Parts: sequence; C-alpha cells; structure tokens
Amino acid sequence: YIMIKLLSRKTKIEKKLNNRVTVFGKDLEVKVFYTNNKNPELTFNGNIINVSLPKKYKKVENINIVKIAIDKMYDEIARIEIEKIMEETRIMLHGLAPENYEIKRIANKYAKTLPNKTIIINPEIIKYDKQIIRYVILAQFCHLKYKTNCKSFFEMMKKYMGNSEEYIKILNVA
Repeated sequence: YIMIKLLSRKTKIEKKLNNRVTVFGKDLEVKVFYTNNKNPELTFNGNIINVSLPKKYKKVENINIVKIAIDKMYDEIARIEIEKIMEETRIMLHGLAPENYEIKRIANKYAKTLPNKTIIINPEIIKYDKQIIRYVILAQFCHLKYKTNCKSFFEMMKKYMGNSEEYIKILNVA
C-alpha cells in the first residue's frame, strides 16, 4: 500500500509503542502519520505497519487510538487465519469439530473449550508463529474429545502434532 500525504515528523506515540508489534512471530515496525483522513487507517508495507491518524488527533495523547487500531488489526488477521486453521484441523481430524467457535479476548488464556463444545480463541494468539497457533487450536479440538489433559489427550496431540514440548515452553503452559 502507498500512503498519501505522509508526514515525516516522529511522534510520542511511536516511542511509547516501542515502534514494534508482533504478527506471526515477526516483529513489525509501527509508524504513525497524520493525514486528511476522517478515520484512523492501518496498512502494511513489507515489515512496516503504517497507522494513519486524522490530523485532529495530532495534539492529543493518541496511544489509545493506535492501540485500538492494532487490536482491530489482530482481530481481522485472527478472523482470517483462524478460520483457515480451524478448517485444516477439522479435515486432519476426520470431521471432529466444535459446535461453534468465537474469536474474542479472554484473560490469561490463548483459547478455551466450553462445555457446549464452543471453542474461544484469543486474537492475541496471532502474535505467535503459525505452528504455535496450530498447536493451540489442535489442543482445543482434542479437548472436545478429552476434557482434561489426560494421557489420551497427550497421545492424540502427539499423533497429529508430534513432539509439542517446544510449543508448551513457548506458551508457558503446563
């Protein structure tokens, strides 16, 4: 994408965001610009995320506006990627699937399976490599069959994902 009327002046917001966000395990640089747009816009240009804010936000503390734009970006990427991975997992498991799934923020978890066989996936998972996302989704599918992390659960995980200790370490779950 090409941004129109980019302003080169650095802002306080860039420093507070540390100029970086993570998508699929890769750090991307965040650049904030002020334009004549009426609404905030977010575009990708290689490894750079351009956040274009209306000029009216130039004199206000806009870290929250940028955080909202980044959260919406995670939501949209999650909606697209998680749907693909959910379908791949369903096919791999020969039709085993949840009744429903939702993408929404949940405290202190990447995903969970509800008793009604609904899987909830936190869009923040998009910060991780796609293999880790696959691991988390496979674990939730396995929880459709095994409610706890019992021996059969781990056998099913190993059958479809091999050695998953590295993913457990990365996600810091036990």
